[in-house]
Amino acid sequence: MSRTNLVGTLPAALEDLAGSLGASRYRGRQVATWIYRKGVVDLDAMTDLPRDFRARLAETAEATLPEVERATSSQDGSRKLVFRLADGARVSSVLMPDDGRITLCLSTQVGCGYACAFCLTGTMGLERNLTAAEIVGQLMAANALLATEGPERVTHIVFMGMGEPLANYANLVTALKILTDARLGLSYSPKRVTVSTVGLVPAIDRLGREDLKVNLAVSLHAASDDVRSRLMPVNKAFDVEALMAAVRRYPLTTRQRVFFEYVLLDGINDSPEEAQRLAKLLRGVKSKVNLIPFNDWEGSSHRRPPLARILAFQAILLDAGITTTVRWSKGEDIGAACGQLKEPAVA
Repeated sequence: MSRTNLVGTLPAALEDLAGSLGASRYRGRQVATWIYRKGVVDLDAMTDLPRDFRARLAETAEATLPEVERATSSQDGSRKLVFRLADGARVSSVLMPDDGRITLCLSTQVGCGYACAFCLTGTMGLERNLTAAEIVGQLMAANALLATEGPERVTHIVFMGMGEPLANYANLVTALKILTDARLGLSYSPKRVTVSTVGLVPAIDRLGREDLKVNLAVSLHAASDDVRSRLMPVNKAFDVEALMAAVRRYPLTTRQRVFFEYVLLDGINDSPEEAQRLAKLLRGVKSKVNLIPFNDWEGSSHRRPPLARILAFQAILLDAGITTTVRWSKGEDIGAACGQLKEPAVA
């Protein structure tokens, strides 16, 4: 019988577990504090827990993080962490330092089932969802790695790695609750956590009802159904109009905006006309557009537009009053840039 992984377990569930073992709920809160506040996953090191309670706990549960099989550094300072999971599957996270912040790009699935035309991960297909323990564990392992090098830890979290976060909804929400629990969890401010989606409309609405106050990022990549359906098969299920209606329904705090990711592809979605359509589509939406020049990968038929066309596209959006940045992806030289993540399973 497999043991419960305490990592990825909600603090309230840890309290319930302590009670089921004949201890007070307070012991569960202590376990949560050791794991999430102190980063300790060795039960024997939880020295303020009674020895007999630790022994009973160890019979049914464990606290384990995914194994960092490889950490590869980029010339730009980012690092790709490849995790080997218990079943031999591999996923990647990317650490990206920038101007005093350290952002971690997290994965939520092994592979991805949405087959966006410009994304290498989509060529894997979907192998399986990650558990909440495997999602939270990526962050805790990254923080443990940073702790060996100094006092720094991850400051911002983006769910933009392998997989579609909202397609692994229950485990994503459990992870988000642990990340943002200020009392017994990892204590990240929701404004520093961003969940990206290809546009799963019912799940966007559902996430809004959770009242987690995390940021929403939408992988848009085209302003018309014709172009978007060619690039993103999901658009045939949830078209641009339905997606934008869900975006408008998503609850935002006073300072929040919805982020729109837009990979620029040479000759596909980078024309002035497309920029004007995008500006019209986003009129009245509290938004920020991140233009991502395509990151090449072997076998892709797409190319990055020339710099002049990238800047002209940005200028049209800026002239329309839309906050727009060109996001030059980090880690391109190590296969860690946006759309480049793919890890083979262990043979």
